[in-house]
Amino acid sequence: MDMLCTLCPRRCAAERGAEKPGGFCRSPLLPTVARAAAHYGEEPCIAGRNGTGAVFFTGCNLRCVFCQNRTISRGGGGRTLKVDELRALLLRLRDSGVDSIDLVTGAHYIPAIAEALSGLTLGVPVVWNSSGYESCDALRMLEGLVQVYMPDYKYSDPIAAKKYSAASDYPEVARAAIREMFRQVGPVELDENGLLRRGVLIRHLILPGRLEDARDAIDFAADAFPKGSVLFSLMSQYTPMPGLEAYPELQRRVSLEENDALIHYMRVRGLDGWWQESAAATETEIPAFDLTGL
Repeated sequence: MDMLCTLCPRRCAAERGAEKPGGFCRSPLLPTVARAAAHYGEEPCIAGRNGTGAVFFTGCNLRCVFCQNRTISRGGGGRTLKVDELRALLLRLRDSGVDSIDLVTGAHYIPAIAEALSGLTLGVPVVWNSSGYESCDALRMLEGLVQVYMPDYKYSDPIAAKKYSAASDYPEVARAAIREMFRQVGPVELDENGLLRRGVLIRHLILPGRLEDARDAIDFAADAFPKGSVLFSLMSQYTPMPGLEAYPELQRRVSLEENDALIHYMRVRGLDGWWQESAAATETEIPAFDLTGL
């Protein structure tokens, strides 16, 4: 059955079928997956020693111009799975010995993902790894099914959000979404091995020259939640991708000086979490979206 989709904040009311792509996300209603395998590139509290079972979904309701996963975020590739097939995939990943299940950019598939997770006991945390551009109504479908939320907070500037992601409402949408995530799972809970069992980990990808967005992201995490109740990850891994000719300001990596200044600011604001050194800015962190695990 087709649906006029209003699932995400864009509310584009596009026609999406079970396996028929549609909407801004260019996706069907059933989840399409490009890769499902152990992944070691997430924060230590997520990847642990055995990796996280990362499920990379195809399509995206944000589609940033600088996206490193653009080969799948534009809606290309992947295999469309029925709900029972997705459930079986999650169980296979769990049985492989991973320390968590990492659902990467699945906002446009929330109803099917929620159905797959319902009644499923995995024994490891389910991580919702997202752009932060999600409606609170949609996120409520995941309540009780997701233990760890790992959203981006990309922009505090509506002009930048419109320019790079065609979403001028991103700042207020992301703030509301992250507050809803915190309402659901509460303060962070780490086990004896430092693995995140429950809570919210807010990420910010530093863009070259956009230090104010990064400081605002740090301020939001520090001011909106009780001290020590959320984690923060400051990422300097931004790598210029092909097709950015119209955005010359994005055609360089983050400088050592920019990165150091923001690490210092994160420390000053007293946030718990992680930061990356400038050497992290390479294309080696981008996995192969070659249907591995499917």
